[in-house]
Amino acid sequence: MALKSTTLKQGRKRWLILIAGWGFVLLGIAGLFLPVLQGILFLLIGLLLLSGEYVWAHKLLTKLRKRFPRIDGQFHQALKKARAFLDRSPTA
Repeated sequence: MALKSTTLKQGRKRWLILIAGWGFVLLGIAGLFLPVLQGILFLLIGLLLLSGEYVWAHKLLTKLRKRFPRIDGQFHQALKKARAFLDRSPTA
C-alpha cells in the first residue's frame, strides 16, 4: 500500500513539474512579444523545470548558461535562494 501511495505522489509531482515547466515556457514566449512580461526569465525557469524530464531542455539550458555567463551567475544565485526557501517550508 505504501509503495502505491509513493508512486502516485511521484506521478503527481512529475505532472505538476511538466505543467509548470510548459506554462513558464509559454509565458516566456508571450513575454518576448509583450512588454509587461519578462520573457527570458520565464523561459529560463521553464527550461530549468523541464531539464529534468527532457534531454533537449537540459542541452539548451547548458548551452545558454555557457553563452551568457553573467545571467548564469544571477540565475544560480536565484536557485540558491529558492532552494533555501523551499528547505524552510513545512511541506518539504
